[in-house]
Amino acid sequence: MVFSVTLTACGSAPPPPPDRAFEGLPVTGSRAFAERLGFAPCFTTSNALRCRKDGARLLGAGPYRAAVDLAGSGSSGFRQLTLWHDENQNAVFAISDALKARGWQRCNTGTEDRGDQEIWRRQGARVRFSMDLSYWGKRRLRVLPELGQPTGKCW
Repeated sequence: MVFSVTLTACGSAPPPPPDRAFEGLPVTGSRAFAERLGFAPCFTTSNALRCRKDGARLLGAGPYRAAVDLAGSGSSGFRQLTLWHDENQNAVFAISDALKARGWQRCNTGTEDRGDQEIWRRQGARVRFSMDLSYWGKRRLRVLPELGQPTGKCW
């Protein structure tokens, strides 16, 4: 029996995912794409390059602070959008209300209202929403590409 092994160079960064936006906000893509949509300046955090935008609006709600985090030096792009409000931890619930009104399905990854995430999905949508239900610090809402990930209990 013959085995073949292919090795890749250590430290080689994968390319960024395709540029994808929802309501004018970047969900996945490259640093250049995020910057074109107003996410600048970018600054280095302990484990990523973060590009932010203040005053972001989504589904008629906001304004929020928003950020995309690019892995390492940023060449691998970003794979989600994060929104939060600095002073009102319940502000992102306005997005949940808007999703419900538009026919999105709600799922929870925890039990009853004590859970990790509230997930919002809609058949055929290219994105999903995930909001912290239990949290430390700032409650955040993430917009992620829809990849068929588990959703928990839905209703």
